[in-house]
Amino acid sequence: MKTVLVLCTGNSARSILGEVLFNRLGNGRVRAFSAGSKPAGAVNPGALRLLRREGVEVAGLRSKSWSEFAGPDAPPIDIVITVCGSAAGEACPVFPGRAVRAHWGLADPAAVSGDEADEAFARTWALLRERIEAFLALPFESMSDAELSQALSDIGAMEGAA
Repeated sequence: MKTVLVLCTGNSARSILGEVLFNRLGNGRVRAFSAGSKPAGAVNPGALRLLRREGVEVAGLRSKSWSEFAGPDAPPIDIVITVCGSAAGEACPVFPGRAVRAHWGLADPAAVSGDEADEAFARTWALLRERIEAFLALPFESMSDAELSQALSDIGAMEGAA
């Protein structure tokens, strides 16, 4: 089983949604976590609304620091995927260690307010789902790190990349 860390700055929206989707769709092939370099301290209310609509139990979700995954007692991480929108000027954190890295930049739905906020979260959910389904269609268990890195990069360039 591969472990995936979905990483962003605040760990309140995109990375949380990615963690949930990887775990929900992974069918025992992956175990996902999420974290942020500067965690917001709480999951964004828009993300929580979307997850509840999707039937996800949200009680255990929390905004957490990537330092939880960098220490000696942390689970080993095979793949790190950043989801910050670097094209929008966000600084993406760099995770230490030997994990295969990829960037799946997406616009931040937490930056949208008003009537469009729920739609922004739904779009982010859909874009993440497409990427994660593309990843899960790969024979990633038997791919070399270089092959996996290229495939993850290609997935990151899918429609909606920020």
